[in-house]
Amino acid sequence: MINLKRILVPTDFSPHSKQALTYGCAFAEKFGAELHLLHVVQDLVAMVPEPGLAFPPPGDYMKELTESADRSLLTIPDAAWSVGKTIVRSVRQGPPFLEIIRYARENDIDLIVLGTHGRTGLTHVLLGSVAEKVVRKGPCPVLTVRLEEHEFVAP
Repeated sequence: MINLKRILVPTDFSPHSKQALTYGCAFAEKFGAELHLLHVVQDLVAMVPEPGLAFPPPGDYMKELTESADRSLLTIPDAAWSVGKTIVRSVRQGPPFLEIIRYARENDIDLIVLGTHGRTGLTHVLLGSVAEKVVRKGPCPVLTVRLEEHEFVAP
């Protein structure tokens, strides 16, 4: 018997993540599980191939990004769904796939529900795939959700 106690939904606040959140909430409700929401802030300088080509914005931009993510996490899922549910929210800094896997291990997550952009070709090669890396290296089952897919809704 499958027993889900803790479900992780990593989010970048995109429509893809919102779709994954819909599934994560449904599973959490069905199994009476804790819902864990995670946003990973990635250092923008680390994404630039040549350090001399970009300069970080003035001030402590990582602190600002983290605080903004904290505020945004408080808005999801909507207040009506959240009543009486256990929701754990967290913001981390680092490479997204690595922090998602690390969080799942540290918190004994039973299922990761992850939105995927479905990139292919050159875009996939250049940007990589967070979802693909999490599926390959994750410590638990991973459900990937695409916007174009059908929904599991009873007629």
